[in-house]
Amino acid sequence: MDINTLRGLATVFALLAFIGLVLWAYSSGKKKDFDEAANLPFADDPDALNNSDQEKKS
Repeated sequence: MDINTLRGLATVFALLAFIGLVLWAYSSGKKKDFDEAANLPFADDPDALNNSDQEKKS
C-alpha cells in the first residue's frame, strides 16, 4: 500500500463524513433543537423572544 492509496482512502472517508454531517444537519428530527439554539441569543431578553414567536405565527 503506497501513499497514493492512503490519500485516496482518506478522501473517500472525508467525503462520507461530509455526506453524513449534511444528512444529520438537514434531518427533520433536529429542526426543534436547531430552532432552540437559534433563539439562545435572545434568552436574556424576554421581549425579543416574544416578538420572534409572534413573527413565526404571522
